[in-house]
Amino acid sequence: MTTTRRKFLASGAAVAGAGALASPAVAQGAPLKWRMQTYAGAALGEHVCKPAIDAFNKIANGEMEIELFYADQLVPTPELFRAMQNGTIDAVQSDDDSMASPTEVTVFGGYFPFALRYSLDVPALFNHHGLDEIWKEEYAKQGIQHISAGSWDPCNFATKEPINSLADLQGKRVFTFPTAGRFLAKFGVVPVTLPWEDIEVALQTGELDGVAWSGITEDYTVGWAEATGHFLTNSISGAWIGHFFANQEQWDEVPEHLKELMKAVFDQSHYYRQHWYWSGEANLRVTGDKMKLTTIPAEEWDQVEEAAKEFWEEVAAESEVKAKVVAKIREYNEAMRKAGPPYRYS
Repeated sequence: MTTTRRKFLASGAAVAGAGALASPAVAQGAPLKWRMQTYAGAALGEHVCKPAIDAFNKIANGEMEIELFYADQLVPTPELFRAMQNGTIDAVQSDDDSMASPTEVTVFGGYFPFALRYSLDVPALFNHHGLDEIWKEEYAKQGIQHISAGSWDPCNFATKEPINSLADLQGKRVFTFPTAGRFLAKFGVVPVTLPWEDIEVALQTGELDGVAWSGITEDYTVGWAEATGHFLTNSISGAWIGHFFANQEQWDEVPEHLKELMKAVFDQSHYYRQHWYWSGEANLRVTGDKMKLTTIPAEEWDQVEEAAKEFWEEVAAESEVKAKVVAKIREYNEAMRKAGPPYRYS
């Protein structure tokens, strides 16, 4: 039988394909190794970071490995930025505020008072309203690659004594984010800075009266629910803004396909946190048995919301970049209010 060119090519491809399937892929050279530290302690990190890193390491198939460290394991959280900038660590998961990054956008990190109502506001602002470009530009000036931003939980008070009015906040020593602390000080709160792993003991010993660091999901997950016992349903902000960052020189050495893989698993991580927190916040308010819920009446809480608008103007006056971010947040929220339910109910 005469062998045609088409049959020859087809049979050759089949043999090559069989060989490729039979032989596992072998990474060329030594794998890239990164060290990443998250702001989160081990209990929380199991949810907010570890699954993404495990997925990346598995899919990277020996070409690259990221070693994950939790809060303060390599460096204290406030030193994360500098450690990443000088290459002591390669990547960070944190908000801008907690890692004390020296950028114009740091003040918006973590919880910017009343800027966000729901977790979906974060990806909407970053992906469709220009915040991603601003963050990338500001971090590029510092030799840092801003990879992506995502939302976490809302920010509520968890306290040892019940909070039923604004007067109850007076003098309360509270562990919170720097920007949130600056704002809450207007209502008599005394912001306290401590290493994350010391918070539970500080609550037990009376060094702290409460935390304004998270929603109720984290309070239960990390053990603060037992150490406080009361949860204020009024939120300071509807979602925390957190990011993945990398040292720019280290990022530049990563092959393009692994950069895309990293971005993909980090986006999956952002998505996981959205539904994990969204479900957990509602479920624990209804079924949780460790914290009693309290609420400051709406007419009194309106004072806090009005004060937030003044706070935004104070921040906007500090620099051109800050004014640009505040303008985008303001425009976005105005559009949400005009759109009405389910975007905004008030």
